Parts: sequence; C-alpha cells; structure tokens
Amino acid sequence: RDLYLVREYVFASPHVQVHPELAEFAQPSFAPGKPLLTCLMDLTQRIFGEFTFDSRATTVGTPVLDVLRDKRGVCQDFAHLQIGALRAIGLAGRYVSGYVLTRTPPGQKRLVGGDASHAWVSAFIPDIGWVDYDPTNGVMPSLEHVTLGWGRDYGDVSPVKGVLIGGNRHSLSYGVDVEPIEAVESSTVEASKSSTPAIAPNQA
Repeated sequence: RDLYLVREYVFASPHVQVHPELAEFAQPSFAPGKPLLTCLMDLTQRIFGEFTFDSRATTVGTPVLDVLRDKRGVCQDFAHLQIGALRAIGLAGRYVSGYVLTRTPPGQKRLVGGDASHAWVSAFIPDIGWVDYDPTNGVMPSLEHVTLGWGRDYGDVSPVKGVLIGGNRHSLSYGVDVEPIEAVESSTVEASKSSTPAIAPNQA
C-alpha cells in the first residue's frame, strides 16, 4: 500500500516536467554501485554549487528546463529541479514546504520576522522511506527545518489558493519568525529576572 501511494510522486506534475535533459543532468550523480543516499546527496550538492540564488531570475511559473539552462532561481526552483531530475530517472520525489532558521552574521542582532518560506525535497528510498534534501543550502534538513506540508510540487502546498471575485486591488502580507526554543526560554528568564524587585537582606 505504501509503495502504491508513492507512485504519484514518480510522474510529471503541473510545475515539474519529466524530460530527458533532466535525466542527463542527474546521471553523473548516480554512478553504478554507488549507495543511493550518497547519490542523492551528490545531486543536492551539485545544485547548491552550480546554481545561483537569484530572487529576480524566476517567477512561480518558470519552467524547470529554464532553471536548468540559466542556473539561477530560488528555493522553489531548485526543489522543482531536483524533483524533476529524480523523476526523470525513475525515482519518486516530492516537494516539501516549510521554514528554515535564519542564521545571523556574527556580531549582528538577529532580525525578528526575517525568515521567509522555504522549500526542499523528499526522495523515497526503498526499505528506508522518505529522506529530505535541501538543494538551496546543500544539506540534509535537520532540526533547523520546519515542515508545513508536502505534495507533488508547489501547486499542491501553495500558501494561498482559490478564486477571488470583486473589484479593486487586493494584497496579502504575512510574517513568520523561526528561532531556537532555547533562545526564547533564555530571553523569558532574563526578562523575568529584570522585572523582579531586589530584596535587601534585612527585608527578607
């Protein structure tokens, strides 16, 4: 039953093409006899090393083959690219939507609300299950990645979806902040200490 449910992540979807060029791109990472986990990490790091993060290079509708050709895009594009490459060689790949902890440069105060939505990839490995890879950062997601949902591609887990009927213009804005629990607990304790009045020994 589980393998049957995986099948929907092997075929093309609205935002992810399955094309011979994607198979050709993936092939160098999948040498015969090489462990599949190692192959997947190699593909992840190749995308991280060969492609440039550029928020102005693409839109939601940019085809995966354009991203492959121009080697520029954002996390959504890199996730679609890796998923397309996996599906092109017969592997199941799904799109994961969520958030990732933003690291602040040393000596600078962390900006609240500075985190943006993020996307990465899950690949299905027989006898293991779904394993996540983040091609935008060249890593395997860990405690710093927060999963909201997954689907065949961005369209399945887009934050807003539907039809709005009416006049005038409409806009939507939101803010999300991701920070370690330890930092939150520490700041709460410090605030509590600073708000507690000091008691002199002779007043106890």
